[in-house]
Amino acid sequence: MRFKNNKMKYIYTFLLLTLSFSIFAQDEQKVSKLERLLTTPDTLNKARFWTLNGTLATGYTGVVIALNNVWYAQYPRSRFHTFNDMGEWEDMDKMGHLFTAYMESKLSAQMYRWTGLSDKKSAYAGFILGTVFQSTLETLDGFSEQWGWSWGDVGFNTLGSGIYLGQHLLWKEQRLHLKISSWRRPLDDRMITSTNGLGTYSLVDRRNELYGTNPAEILLKDYNSLTVWASMNIHAFIKKENTKFPKWLNVAVGYGAENVYGGFENLWTDDLNNEYALNKTDFPRYRQVFLSFDVDLTRIPVKKKWAKTLLATLNILKVPAPALEFNTQGKTKFHYIYF
Repeated sequence: MRFKNNKMKYIYTFLLLTLSFSIFAQDEQKVSKLERLLTTPDTLNKARFWTLNGTLATGYTGVVIALNNVWYAQYPRSRFHTFNDMGEWEDMDKMGHLFTAYMESKLSAQMYRWTGLSDKKSAYAGFILGTVFQSTLETLDGFSEQWGWSWGDVGFNTLGSGIYLGQHLLWKEQRLHLKISSWRRPLDDRMITSTNGLGTYSLVDRRNELYGTNPAEILLKDYNSLTVWASMNIHAFIKKENTKFPKWLNVAVGYGAENVYGGFENLWTDDLNNEYALNKTDFPRYRQVFLSFDVDLTRIPVKKKWAKTLLATLNILKVPAPALEFNTQGKTKFHYIYF
């Protein structure tokens, strides 16, 4: 059985494809023809502006058509309807919407800034594009019998884009970055017997069926491995100009979940309609909140263009560090290193 969270791979694919382009929209001295091309102009460059608009419109149309044909066409259509999925996947999918909308807005704004559009107008453009793209997906969901328009998704989409826009309008910089980390821990390859006793199912196979096996899928889709972080820069809030406090040091709060092998419950069926249910004692579903340190890689002083590009790319990832975990089982855990 396939679930809605698998759809996120298409969203993240679009996100990662645009990442390499957007991070080059940074100011730097005009040293070569390539760097002149990548340098942000002081005034609007109409050629860049309309080229970008055309590229985004074409890419947006292509992604929507591909999603409709590759994903939604596999499921029955219906009249437009809503669906309350709050609490599903322990709300890890909502964290995915939050992170994705934030990144889409941030990257879109950087691309428009590259055209010479003002900081403020670029920020608004990023907010609009992030909101529009995510709302398009919700509209497609609304006409699919399998799901529906989710006000919860819309809320977290808007919040994610708003986090980017709000910071830019308030501080003209991102003092808080949304990041992700993921580490797939070993899983007991036990066999689960169906409720009617006629079938068996490997727990590892169930995990791989839901969340995939390649590194990109594990990083972006595995809700039991994924943690979404709000990483805030400390130095940005220190008013003393001569402080020796590291400019790159952040404090991060993360959200995760464990033992999630189904939407609302750990229930699923196989191709023969045998039903499986995980024992809640052995596999209790619970939520986690983490407190840790992080590094804002964009605040590390480097001069080389390739180094800035590499650090900006890697900054979507939370740096491994010690972490304190609080979970809904009422337990507190200390991790010497957590990613």
